[in-house]
Amino acid sequence: MARPLALVTGASAGIGAAFARALAARGHDLALTARRLDRLEALAEELRARHGVEVLTLAADLADPAAPARLAEAVAAQGREADVLINNAGYGLPGGFGGNSWADQAAVLQVMLTAPTELAHRLLPGMLSRRHGRIVNVASVAGMTPGGVGLYGPVKRYLIGMTQSLHMECARTGVHVSALCPGLTWSEFHDVNGMREPLNRATPPWLWMDAAAVAEAGLAAVEKNQPVCVPGVVNKVIASLAHHLPERWIMGVTASQGWRFGEP
Repeated sequence: MARPLALVTGASAGIGAAFARALAARGHDLALTARRLDRLEALAEELRARHGVEVLTLAADLADPAAPARLAEAVAAQGREADVLINNAGYGLPGGFGGNSWADQAAVLQVMLTAPTELAHRLLPGMLSRRHGRIVNVASVAGMTPGGVGLYGPVKRYLIGMTQSLHMECARTGVHVSALCPGLTWSEFHDVNGMREPLNRATPPWLWMDAAAVAEAGLAAVEKNQPVCVPGVVNKVIASLAHHLPERWIMGVTASQGWRFGEP
């Protein structure tokens, strides 16, 4: 019997690589995609050697509108169907909405909003026909608070809402859909956007989670068919406060310090 196949976006490092390792340990074959093929190949060799799984590496930039279709076609060309989709690819732009060009903003929307939505749309019919599938959309606690910096929070709020909609639509079909909402997570995310040093100065270590723990929480949540998962006690507190405190007060806090929270 063929092993299930998981497609993981943004798999070259951080939470995406942690998902790949966790899924391989569970006996899943993998289709890994990111922009950096050398990183993907190194991870693929590690997973093949350690777990004996098949790993397909697909270099792709999800800022390209054609990328989601090409990824789905590449999986199908191998005679495989994706049983698991981990929509993890994402990044943050320092400088806010007005401090970046429209081309940069459009790329954020393509990578973190349009691409995960299209991949889910392309892979969901096969999952529904087989009456089994798992979709994890990696959002953020930033998507649970109003305000924030630039488009990051609004896009993550969309991902949470889209996930909840799919979760309800797929009820009793055998397809589970979950939004994973981490907070500060040890990964390369903040190195890429230049926030590593200021964040290290401004935040205590207990605010941070390990990427492997975040991925494990996401996989546990989707197995339970939990629509929204907030991993870690600190992040749960932040999410609860955002839900119960007055919105105007929360917006005032996030306007001054929101970049400290929720960008995994």
